Amino acid sequence: MGLVSGIWLALLGVLGASNLIIAKKPDAKELIAKMAPYQGWIGAVSALWGVWGIISAVLNLGWMTKAPIYWGTFAASAVLQFALGLLLGVGVLKTFIKQPQAVQKMDETIAKLAPKQGVMGLVAIGVGIWMVISGFIWSV
Repeated sequence: MGLVSGIWLALLGVLGASNLIIAKKPDAKELIAKMAPYQGWIGAVSALWGVWGIISAVLNLGWMTKAPIYWGTFAASAVLQFALGLLLGVGVLKTFIKQPQAVQKMDETIAKLAPKQGVMGLVAIGVGIWMVISGFIWSV
């Protein structure tokens, strides 16, 4: 966790909430359009990194007693990375998955997550900013 992870999560959140951001600030469309060609790969890498983060958070449940805010931020960022990464990188991820059952399960998951994409994007921006700020305040 720290500066790079926080910035990555905030950028992922901007891509996830791009429709909401553009509706409020139309001039942001140009900046978001510069990231859009890489959205699939950013999403795919984030989804895989999010899975690893979720596994790490579960394996390190002991951190909840020593550093609960740190563990909560770590777990939240991992879940957001996985969910938004899956939504944004589904096209790229499908090129690597050959089993029809896995593709069907991924489509079902996407259908459940898609209505919440904008809200998750905004939350990811907030958690990403918190990660950057807390990285300067505390070092674990």
